[in-house]
Amino acid sequence: MSETSFDVIIIGSGPGGYVTAIRAAQLGFKTAIVEKEDLGGVCLNWGCIPTKALLRSAEVYHNMQHAADYGLSASPQFDLKAIVGRSRKIAGQLSGGIKHLMKKNKVTVIAGFATLKAGTEAPTVIVDSKDYTAKHVILATGARARAIPQAGLAPDGKFIWTAKEAMVPDTMPKKLLVIGSGAIGMEFASFYDAFGADVTVVEMVDRILPAEDAEISKMARKSFEKRGLTIKTETQASVKPNANGVTATLTSGGKTETADFDRVILAVGIVGNVEDMGLEELGVKIDRSHITVDEYSFTGVKGLYAIGDVTTPPWLAHKASHEGIICIEKIAGGNPHPLDANAIPGCTYCHPQVASVGYTEAQAKEAGHEIKVGRFPFVGNGKAIALGEPEGLIKTIFDAKTGELIGAHMIGAEVTELIQGYTIARKLETTEHELMETVFPHPTLSEMMHEAVLDAYDRTIHF
Repeated sequence: MSETSFDVIIIGSGPGGYVTAIRAAQLGFKTAIVEKEDLGGVCLNWGCIPTKALLRSAEVYHNMQHAADYGLSASPQFDLKAIVGRSRKIAGQLSGGIKHLMKKNKVTVIAGFATLKAGTEAPTVIVDSKDYTAKHVILATGARARAIPQAGLAPDGKFIWTAKEAMVPDTMPKKLLVIGSGAIGMEFASFYDAFGADVTVVEMVDRILPAEDAEISKMARKSFEKRGLTIKTETQASVKPNANGVTATLTSGGKTETADFDRVILAVGIVGNVEDMGLEELGVKIDRSHITVDEYSFTGVKGLYAIGDVTTPPWLAHKASHEGIICIEKIAGGNPHPLDANAIPGCTYCHPQVASVGYTEAQAKEAGHEIKVGRFPFVGNGKAIALGEPEGLIKTIFDAKTGELIGAHMIGAEVTELIQGYTIARKLETTEHELMETVFPHPTLSEMMHEAVLDAYDRTIHF
């Protein structure tokens, strides 16, 4: 093959794109990846990882403020510039790591914005007026923050922020409005609240974290309000910039109020990056900015596939990576299992953390399951009390007829690390019997996972 001819070209180097490129190389394909900005995409550079670095700084600062609870003394102060600098340094380190992985796996990196035109075996990829051909082209172009200009909800880089601007603040706002209470909104609300901002969260529906189990959402709201956040559900917002920030109009139940804020963070969803690539001319089906694909990520256009946030939900990095591996293994002639969206865990890294997998209680009932539900509170766990983290809950949902674990929901310290246990259990089609007979180590937070199973069958020990 020439330097412009490949077996596989992947457009986008986020967690979907770069993981797929590595797996493609492992399978023996001559592989190239196209990236218009930094390797690693939004996740490594402006999303998953740098936000966790910021949240870790917030967590440490919060704990220092409560040093007396642990028999310690501290007089904490924070340096916003240093906090942001640490986050950006970590993002740069990881982006450099992806560059190393591409070199190690002999993946050709092509810098620039890709467009597509009809080709013989697959669409031809054009970058900076240069044509590249491949037997298979995989779109992993990701997504960006949604804007609603008619309500003034469009980033201006100064007063109205997306997640990207919120990650590199030059000042700590005194009053902050967060519009949207999904994972992104609540993570930023948690971060800014920890450093003293007066945070108001506005959500259109009747509860925060609306994708989570209703019981968990209720506990999260109670915890946030206890810390001093203002939360307004069933509320719509519009904003107008003023000299020092924005004036927000908040409407709920037919009543309207206005308030001034220093900054606004938009967290009202995402829009797939599908523009200006020639997708419509190729006949790619696009539904509300997201590409329609089959269970193996095929778009219906010969040789063209799409994975990750540019396709169907859930819009999560780990979903994109796994989707890409399924796609390339199918291309290689394998027989991978299609992705089960209901088996993908979701994590929110606010304080307290929230994690879940499978059906919520309401979804399980709507799907026709007769269910058994187990709960175990953090206050009944010795390790949680020793950590000074006694607030939280583990909740399990079982099919009453088969004993299959069909859902698990958590709120509290380190639940984003604990959820993988239930995720594996669901993948193995584990029933309550195996979980009850599993020996969990003591003293650990994971013991609560055992107790929440026991509780579903009226056998809990420690509460």
